[in-house]
Amino acid sequence: MDIRIDPRPLAGSVTPPPSKSMAHRLIIAAALGSGASTVRNVAFSQDIQATLRCMETLGARWERPEEDVLRVTGVGGANRAFAALPYFDCGESGSTLRFLIPIALAVAGGGVFTGRGRLMERPQQPYFDLFDEKGIFHEQKDGVLTVRGRLTPGEYRLPGNVSSQFFTGLLFALPLLDGPSTVSSTTALESAGYIAMTLEAMETAGVSAAAEGASFAVSPAAYRPFDGAVEADWSQAGFWYAAMSLGNPVDVTGLEQNSAQGDRVIGDHFVRLARSGHAEIDVSGCPDLLPPLAVMAAIREGTTRFVNAARLRIKESDRLTTVRRMLSALGGQAEEGPDSLTVHGVPAFSGGTVDGANDHRIVMAAAIAATRSTAPVTILGAQAVNKSYPSFWDDYKRLGGTIHVL
Repeated sequence: MDIRIDPRPLAGSVTPPPSKSMAHRLIIAAALGSGASTVRNVAFSQDIQATLRCMETLGARWERPEEDVLRVTGVGGANRAFAALPYFDCGESGSTLRFLIPIALAVAGGGVFTGRGRLMERPQQPYFDLFDEKGIFHEQKDGVLTVRGRLTPGEYRLPGNVSSQFFTGLLFALPLLDGPSTVSSTTALESAGYIAMTLEAMETAGVSAAAEGASFAVSPAAYRPFDGAVEADWSQAGFWYAAMSLGNPVDVTGLEQNSAQGDRVIGDHFVRLARSGHAEIDVSGCPDLLPPLAVMAAIREGTTRFVNAARLRIKESDRLTTVRRMLSALGGQAEEGPDSLTVHGVPAFSGGTVDGANDHRIVMAAAIAATRSTAPVTILGAQAVNKSYPSFWDDYKRLGGTIHVL
């Protein structure tokens, strides 16, 4: 779907959708337990549907008694019998893929994983290095990853500067084993907020991990049924903060101020970018915020440099490149480095055509940029928002945005 947005301000109150990151985690915690759990306030984005599909492949069952409520019946632990390695269609969800790999080893002795878009190009080397050490078979060929073997209790060491998703997958799987284990980072641990969310979801299901620095001790434990709710998403709130930064009188409501979500730092960055002059922002702990932060930076007095951003090259798109192209297409000024993006402020966007690059966050960033443009903004592939924020266009129009489907 291609759209054209007329440049006009947005106004009103908006509550971001439920946190996709926390929904993944609560669904997995529920699916690993015995009995039925209730997970409330769930947005059924494409990524969440991928996790539900994969947990169902493992033997979990779910129903949807209300529009935003899930009733999940879990698999009841590890070492279930499968006639053949289960097949997991992870869609385009990186969280689903990386979370499920060690879980599948613990529950089913492995699995066959596939996906769409750039998903199967994302690096899995931290897992592969561990699997070589532990004697677990892995093969990636023609967009299909096969892993076969059993996780055993013990020590798991992996780098913390690639993705916290590897830690989350292991933290979910290791309590299912019959002995204690530790997961430790061999480098500085980035995106620690996401690991905090994992530990919070595990604790909701009665499973704990003792954290000491960048090391986590896990003992055998059973996931218990629970009744939980997903809080609003600070990552998606970033786009509405960007709208405010561009002068739109938007009020963002419903956010948990004491959230474990690392992307709650958007509030601090919003204040920082409201000031003129040079600014440098380390996005290693909040990579998903770069697109809205770049839009903020594009319409301010001064230069903003985003650093430690190399991981953004392995998202749904190469986001250092696609963010730069998005800004340039709309009259902004930006240059990318190997692991950085430098944005020079301009008075306003000039309108133009943005290739959404099949990336939900590029599409939403371009839509917000349209509110401070002197001419219409055309976005190619606007349906990409369904990956994480299916109601984005409804919220955008409710706030006064004018959208024409081409």
